[in-house]
Amino acid sequence: MKKFILTTAMLTALPVATAIAAAPNNVGCGLGSMIFEGQSGIVPQILAVTTNGTFGNQTFGITSGTLGCAKNGVVSVPEKVALFADENLDKLAHNMAVGGGETLSALATLMEVEAQDKPAFFNAVKTHFAQIFSNENVTSTEVLVSMNDVLSADPLLKRYSYS
Repeated sequence: MKKFILTTAMLTALPVATAIAAAPNNVGCGLGSMIFEGQSGIVPQILAVTTNGTFGNQTFGITSGTLGCAKNGVVSVPEKVALFADENLDKLAHNMAVGGGETLSALATLMEVEAQDKPAFFNAVKTHFAQIFSNENVTSTEVLVSMNDVLSADPLLKRYSYS
């Protein structure tokens, strides 16, 4: 399954995605996840991840095995994408602007974009660069959300988006 998480990275903390019921949990564990449990949509997810990251309770939960967190959790593909985007945002901006490069290629690999789809992926992020990097102060979370919107709208690339 080659899906990409809509909102995962916060500059202060990166949540670990798990599953709740039949819907994916894009915000990981922590107090925010417990408060907004069962709610769907972008706004509750952003509020949950902000609560998890801002108050540092997710780190406490992972360390203590409380707040819905597991001590033995595994970082999966979506979290790797979020971590990578957060750590390489400036390089990604440059690579997306030109439609290629080592950092963008690494992102595509982390997202499990198949080799035959990588040229279309590179072209899509280049074509929609202004949408993905909407301002100079854009966060990695905003970049991932905007990139997901671009991928979702593309018939070939929508399978790499989080829907």
